[in-house]
Amino acid sequence: MRPTLRSEEPSGPKFFKRFKEADNPGVRMDEDAIKSAYRRWAPVYDHTFGLVAAEGRKHSVEIINKSKGRVLEVGVGTGLSLPAYGRHLEIVGIDLSPEMLEKARERVAVEGLGNVTGLYEMDASALKFPAASFDTVVAMYVMTVVPDPEKVMRELSRVCRPGGEVMIVNHFSAEEGMRGWVERRMAPFADMLGWHPVFDVERVLVCDDLALMEKRGLRPWGLFTMLRFRKAKEAKAAA
Repeated sequence: MRPTLRSEEPSGPKFFKRFKEADNPGVRMDEDAIKSAYRRWAPVYDHTFGLVAAEGRKHSVEIINKSKGRVLEVGVGTGLSLPAYGRHLEIVGIDLSPEMLEKARERVAVEGLGNVTGLYEMDASALKFPAASFDTVVAMYVMTVVPDPEKVMRELSRVCRPGGEVMIVNHFSAEEGMRGWVERRMAPFADMLGWHPVFDVERVLVCDDLALMEKRGLRPWGLFTMLRFRKAKEAKAAA
């Protein structure tokens, strides 16, 4: 029996199916570039970048599987990680690319992933979930894609419950060496690539209520880094 998978948020003031560009003027060009890039990537993603990113994805899900409750995967893409989550977890995924999401929904249906309860087209910088909706929030290979990573980090923190965990897996650029040289040469082609080759880790260290618990380089070649944050159980006075 195939699971009933929601592709739209529940109706009402708390939820909306998708982020409206009219509410956020000035980001349309970036969003259009991202959607265009991932429209091209969708048919071949699993066999290209999906393979390169497999180790980081596997390692992250193994950690999340030791937890319990409700998990939000931001930038779920074609759903490569979905079958690996423990069935004791409720999984919700979002992505900006409808082409990617279509493949994710196909994967959920074919593999009978009943613990995946929603896959939504949504902008990570304007999550349409109430505060403290999830026990764990994970964004894998997302932060170099979004137009405003600082705003996305604050949204990830907002929807994470106090005491919960926010996990980031991402590429952070090198300042020196051959890799740094290559990344700087690739930077002008960010719109074509669909991600920003030059991206400093400081851009995700912006939330006072998120304490960095772990920072670890991941295979292959240390191209990606995992950051694990714990959200404060009580709001800080400055907030």
